[in-house]
Amino acid sequence: MLDKVLRQWKERLLAPLLETPLQQVHPLAITLAGFTVGLGSGTAAALGAYGWGLGLWLLNRLMDGLDGTLARLQRRQSDLGGYLDMLLDVVVYAVVPLGLAFHQGSLLGYAFLALMLASFYINLCSWMYLAGLLEKRQKASHDGLRRSADDELTSLRMPAALIEGSETILFYGLFFLLPEHMVALFGLMAILVLLSALQRLIWAVGYLSEGDEVPTPNP
Repeated sequence: MLDKVLRQWKERLLAPLLETPLQQVHPLAITLAGFTVGLGSGTAAALGAYGWGLGLWLLNRLMDGLDGTLARLQRRQSDLGGYLDMLLDVVVYAVVPLGLAFHQGSLLGYAFLALMLASFYINLCSWMYLAGLLEKRQKASHDGLRRSADDELTSLRMPAALIEGSETILFYGLFFLLPEHMVALFGLMAILVLLSALQRLIWAVGYLSEGDEVPTPNP
């Protein structure tokens, strides 16, 4: 919901970091290092080290934003970089709540974790396939309708929805800060993610029947 606005702020906030020796680092190295940090967050969660888990989670998200900004600065954007970034993000999104549920070890916690991960699966299918269709239509459209690389600062066009990356950062932070409410937070996030998938479904039904025109994907 907030990603498109916050991406512009993220670019401005991270720009000073890229005036350091970091500007010489390959973006893929940042991506892989961030993935390792994310796995560390999940491990800390499984051990009940919530402070460490939260810190590593936030560092993972910082590095996830930094690699894309660095790639644009170095003119090293690539389809492979975008693909690996998304794939490794999804792994971290699964590992962190798995670690949290493992540490608590309750049947109810596992049940609501399964519900939340199922909502992720449905939502990923909804927006990834839709993003592929939008790219397909974009290539078939007139040049005037094509999206420039700076429009959304992402490898794929992502129709906006209630729960996006920014909201995920917030929810995962709450998992660490309020572990006693983990089950309720898992359930709440699952509901909101499913609503996001429904939101994109409604948008798709309204616009995918409009030939090759590429509409602006607002919620």
